[in-house]
Amino acid sequence: MTENKCCDCGHHHDAAESMSKYDEALALYDTCIDDAQVKEAVKKIIVEKVHENDNPGVKKFLMGSVELTTLKTTDSEESVMAFAEKVNAFDEQYGDLPHVATVCVYPCFAKVASETIEVEGVEIACVSGSFPSSQALIEVKVAETALAIKDGATEIDIVMPVGKFLSGDYEGVADEISELKEVCGEHKMKVILETGCLKTASNIKKASILAMYAGADYIKTSTGKLEPAATPEAVYVMCQAIKEYYEKTGIQIGLKPAGGINTVMDALIFYTIVKEVLGEKWLTNQWFRLGTSRLANMLLSEIEGREVKFF
Repeated sequence: MTENKCCDCGHHHDAAESMSKYDEALALYDTCIDDAQVKEAVKKIIVEKVHENDNPGVKKFLMGSVELTTLKTTDSEESVMAFAEKVNAFDEQYGDLPHVATVCVYPCFAKVASETIEVEGVEIACVSGSFPSSQALIEVKVAETALAIKDGATEIDIVMPVGKFLSGDYEGVADEISELKEVCGEHKMKVILETGCLKTASNIKKASILAMYAGADYIKTSTGKLEPAATPEAVYVMCQAIKEYYEKTGIQIGLKPAGGINTVMDALIFYTIVKEVLGEKWLTNQWFRLGTSRLANMLLSEIEGREVKFF
């Protein structure tokens, strides 16, 4: 009788079953991670290292890593134009500070955002592929992504099909990511793992590896539409996955914590985890981004030493 083994996705697999290329890829990494150990490692970094980075220089750097985001039901062409104009005005008023890295909007606003932004080097990111649920036919996701790029998006943020991942359909997950990366071509694609739905460090590690293996240029924690969003533990596990993937392939993948970044301290904690796990090579606004709408004013207030509500 063939032995059945139980994997941690809760499915029984025939031991004689041939491994898919995705299972083979996952087998190269240690995905049996203890959540309590992750918690301890993160706690140690926060206690011992964050204070070193709590300074004006790091806060200025973080300003340049912000992906200024508006993803509201009430967004309109007028509101997105006003939002983008603030990025132009910021560059004029605070020329000594780095401008934000990106403006992130829905695909229907790619054109107005790209036509309004005048600051060189500010990317136009669009959430695509039926954000935030990712529950749509792949043809719809492909069309939405292609249209966003045609209208001026320079980066695309998609959501991993979380339901497929949790059902153990790793091939379906990776194939969908690959197909959308093909549509993006040279444009950078971020894959949102929605880590709050993945529950365990082991799942977060597997999802990170699958996303990178399938073509992600960045991995991103959350949509910001579900709780919990970005957590230090999720970011730590994603950094470990990026590090191991880089060691095995030589391919550098970016990181974007997003959702639930409510304080400057949250941003400093994420920065410190990246610094400790991945090192200086990732501490540029090309490889480290922060998806948030509220952080820019908070950073600006701390840098200026007074409350500033610019954005």
